[in-house]
Formats: sequence, C-alpha cells, structure tokens
Amino acid sequence: MTTIPAIPAHLVPFFQEYDVDTLNLKRDANLIIQRALEFGDWDDIRWLIEVYRVRRLRMFLRQHGERWLNPVSFNYWRKLFRLRRWNKSSLPTQKGTLWTR
Repeated sequence: MTTIPAIPAHLVPFFQEYDVDTLNLKRDANLIIQRALEFGDWDDIRWLIEVYRVRRLRMFLRQHGERWLNPVSFNYWRKLFRLRRWNKSSLPTQKGTLWTR
C-alpha cells in the first residue's frame, strides 16, 4: 500500500480539500473508505474490496460508520455487509428520520 495514483478518477473530486497525490492507502484508509462508500459507484466498491478487503471495510463501518457516513448510507452498508454490532453514536437520531430494518 503506497501513494494513491490508483484512486478511481471520478472519485478524485470528492477529495477536493486534499492533494490526492499525497494520500496514502494505509495512512488515509478511513478517509478513502468513507468517501468511496458515501459517493462511489459499484466499480469503486469493487476497487475498495480489492484494495482493503471486506474485513477492513467491516472494521471501518463498525468503528466509524455511524458517525462518518450519513445515516441512510450507513444503514445501507451495514445491512449489505451484515454488520450486527458497531460503535453507537452518542448523538441521538431524531425518531422517524431513518429506517432501521
């Protein structure tokens, strides 16, 4: 895992506050995973799985998903990856704003 020239080209605009050439696959893994899960398409998800493997994506969702992803995205990915436990956010979600099952 080294510098990222391999980041999918259409994801680059979602890293506008960063110099993409200095992003590192290992050091910046959480950022890269978050942006790809939030804004990527299925080709990007395949790329994520190829680079990080499902186990690492599940770890991201478990540790950071509820806080770093919007609620609908988090619920989609946790259901797709069959995640049953995760670090719950201390900030409550307003009732009725999110489907849970």
